[in-house]
Amino acid sequence: MSAVSLAAIVLLVGIFSLGIGKPWNGRELDIIHKSDSVMYVTVLPQDSAVLRTPSRNLSRKALKSKDLQMLLEKMLRTVQDPSQDGVGIAAPQVGINRRVIWVQRMDKPGEPFECYANVQLDSLFGNITHGPEGCLSVPPKRGYVPRYSGVIVSYINPLTGESCREKVEGYTAIIFQHECDHLDGRLYIDRADTVFTDSTWAAERAAFSYKKPID
Repeated sequence: MSAVSLAAIVLLVGIFSLGIGKPWNGRELDIIHKSDSVMYVTVLPQDSAVLRTPSRNLSRKALKSKDLQMLLEKMLRTVQDPSQDGVGIAAPQVGINRRVIWVQRMDKPGEPFECYANVQLDSLFGNITHGPEGCLSVPPKRGYVPRYSGVIVSYINPLTGESCREKVEGYTAIIFQHECDHLDGRLYIDRADTVFTDSTWAAERAAFSYKKPID
């Protein structure tokens, strides 16, 4: 056996031992299956590693998996729970560095939550406004953040498998920018003009427990 062939075999063994090529790694599966229906939300500073790590796309196999459907269901329950009460959530906020988000569509009748996989902002357009933002992962802070008024977003609908591209404007476009920042390892505080403590939010959070369930 040549040295090149031996090196190739060693490389392949290493890849499979790390779980590369599998739809989910062991830690991701632990989080998906062992978390409660309302998941632990990653916060600064203790969860900086996951919040600051860029997220990866899901493979075709992962997109079709029951594990993704379970993750989506739990993420939705989490963002809608009174302890969080958000308008969007990204997978890194529940400990998983994959390009998956939920966004509340303020631009649609009934303001429904919708999920997006392998989501990318293709372009930003319109006026830049400086508006207030908060983040489930940076409690109890708020800040004023410059954002574009419109985005072109591409994604895969994880419920149908359809590839989509659409134009979004207004407050919903700001939510998309906030959540996609999470997927790139960025937080709104990186962009904010000012950041301050919201005393009302601090008092509300004091009523809830945030013990991390999975080490």
